[in-house]
Order: sequence, then C-alpha cells, then structure tokens
Amino acid sequence: MPQAPDGSPPTLTSDNRVCHSAQFQTRWPQPATAVVSAHGELDAANGNQFVEYALRNSEQTQWLVIDLTGLTFFATAGFSSLHTLNVQCAGENIRWALVPSLAVDRLLRICDPDSTLPICVDIANALTTVHSDPPRLLKLIPQTS
Repeated sequence: MPQAPDGSPPTLTSDNRVCHSAQFQTRWPQPATAVVSAHGELDAANGNQFVEYALRNSEQTQWLVIDLTGLTFFATAGFSSLHTLNVQCAGENIRWALVPSLAVDRLLRICDPDSTLPICVDIANALTTVHSDPPRLLKLIPQTS
C-alpha cells in the first residue's frame, strides 16, 4: 500500500460521480476500507464505468463493500460488471462484499442461483464479513469421497 511522505497511509476522502443514469459515491469508514454506493440504474451504459470507479483506489483498498441498495434498475450487464469486479478483486487481493437492492436481488436469483458472489444483508454485516471471514473459494469440480 502506498504511503504518504511521513510513512502514514494516504488519506482518502469521500467523493461522488454521475455516470449516465447512475450516481456513484465512495466513503472510507475505516483505513483501507471503501464503501462504494450506486444510486439509479446500472446497465450496459455505465456498468464498466462502475467497476473502474469502484477499483480506482485499489492500491489503498484492502476491504471493499459494494452498496447497491440505491439501485432501482439492474440489467444483466450489471451482473457482468459484478463478475468482473469479483475477478479483479481476487487478482488484487481485495476482500469484498455486496449489499443488493430488490432489483439487484431479483436478477442475482436468476444469474447467480448458487450465490457465488459475496452477498450480505446490510452494510454493517458486509463490513463485518470482509474484515473477519476467510475468502470464499469457488469450487468448479466437486470433490469425490
């Protein structure tokens, strides 16, 4: 993790970005812990930008909570974005969790019926999960006895 000239971690501040029909916001409730929220609609017009926005401070992020409770529309392109985010977080060793809205939850029941994405019921639960649980590993081949 990069450090400031005095050796301390850099200070990150909350910010907002509007992207098509969505607004993205980041806050830092604890050092190296980002909560990235989306409000509005997440679809093909802004899904890739959401992933870029969520991971733009990846060098300073060890724990990430994606708060999608403010989304009123979530397209299949949004699911593809979450899959991309999952892969990139694994590659950068960032522990992450997702808090879905009703629209997101509806699509995840279809696109992720085995719950492979790290879904939590609220932000407090997601923060506890990313800070305490070991990473979940996806098993592609069933183990034989």
